[in-house]
Amino acid sequence: MRRAYLHFTRFPVQRKVIEYPELAGRPFVLVEESRGQRRVVAASTSALKAGVRPGATLTAATALEPELRHFTYRAEEEARALVALGEALLCLGPAFQLSAPDGLWLDAGAAHLSGGEEGLCSRALELCSEQGYRAHVAVASEAFTSRALARHGARRVEVVAPGESARVLAPLPLAALEGREGAAFSALGLTTLGEVAALPAGAVVARGGAQGARVHARCGGVDDTPFVAEVLEEVLEERRLLDWPAESFEPLRFALKTLLDRLGARLAGRGQAAVRITFTLKLDPSGQQQVTLALARPTAAAKLLLDLARHRLEELRLENPVAEVSARVDEYSEQRGQQLSLGDAPEGDAALEVVLSRLATTLGEESLCSAGLESVHRPEGAHGAKVFRPPEEKKKGWVEELREEREPAAVGGLRERPSRVLAEPAWLDAEVGEAGRLLAARVGGKRHRVTAVTGPERLGGEWWSESPFQRDYYRVHFEGLGPAWVFRDMRDGRFYLQGLFD
Repeated sequence: MRRAYLHFTRFPVQRKVIEYPELAGRPFVLVEESRGQRRVVAASTSALKAGVRPGATLTAATALEPELRHFTYRAEEEARALVALGEALLCLGPAFQLSAPDGLWLDAGAAHLSGGEEGLCSRALELCSEQGYRAHVAVASEAFTSRALARHGARRVEVVAPGESARVLAPLPLAALEGREGAAFSALGLTTLGEVAALPAGAVVARGGAQGARVHARCGGVDDTPFVAEVLEEVLEERRLLDWPAESFEPLRFALKTLLDRLGARLAGRGQAAVRITFTLKLDPSGQQQVTLALARPTAAAKLLLDLARHRLEELRLENPVAEVSARVDEYSEQRGQQLSLGDAPEGDAALEVVLSRLATTLGEESLCSAGLESVHRPEGAHGAKVFRPPEEKKKGWVEELREEREPAAVGGLRERPSRVLAEPAWLDAEVGEAGRLLAARVGGKRHRVTAVTGPERLGGEWWSESPFQRDYYRVHFEGLGPAWVFRDMRDGRFYLQGLFD
């Protein structure tokens, strides 16, 4: 199995800078409680230059850098952020596996869809960059090989051909062995993985047992570690615990941006688009406020979601400051994308989406309607306004597909229906030839000559009611008016206008 490993150098530090852009270039650390003392887990580049190292106490770190800022390290938040990145990369591969706290493996079996493994690596780095992360990536047939190269290799992108793992691992330092696995070999004076691989296998087993044999095999490019795909959550939800309670919308806006960036990336990776999102604001010291956002059109665009969330939340009046904010996708649909014509302007569509979504959230979801089919056979009553709902994906069975293949295409486009159907058919003052053919008609007091006619298509029904109908429909092109949908009522022989084509 081919797998790509993405390594994010000091991942918690990168994540913190994304959440608080003002920290870029500033000295700060993430600390956690350990045996009654707060110790450094990760430090920014500026803090490292000042001499701060992971494992140091916060007091010692502050003595080295008086302007040092510190934040609480939460392992569960780092894991959630890695999961969000993994789901964003699902558009490149079918599954991913976490390698906490700073990396993940991606199934590279679908690399041919991205232009090969080099293309998959480039696209993966691009997607990570869009989320604000810098990474190194390596592709190999073994889990250890890809991880070691991404963490300790000299190149940002490395693709190892099958059978070449031992060669590319040889120059890597002994630090590429995880945990205390390399301690015994370091005591022997060895410095590279190639030197470990060159040892006699029998001697390694005699001194190191099964664990030593496993490490020796990995250094030689042999690793049978299975790929265990991450199980995705059924309900998409992101939450952000604020470092300080927010008393205004401005600090909350930065939290929302980070939260919705992740949510949008996860939706896009899954090939989904949000239809309805519920925001929950937990207050300090108690209480909460829930706000539902209904979208005019399903979307996974984080910028659009942020604009709509801002419109919905910035005017809220809350009794207490906000301590935590979360967003849950209550309803979603398949993300099919949009094919634009050469002259289309997507900016106009995006602006219209914002207006419609604001109307729906301000006036209520029922204020946004779309055309829907009614259970009426009569054409003028077959459509009506319904509350907007995104179309559900319907998978056809083989019986339906076979039926569609056998059905002949509609002759002359008779099955095409006009975009504008009159609520009540309008009687036409028609001029009819000797054979009953429509020659011209007066519409709005003006005579329009018929230049083309297609039909008839016979429609009838409602024989069980008091007003059954039997009609012959035609597509008629009137000079100066354009194509129209016209029918001849078999009861009185007159012609009626049913609708107009655009």
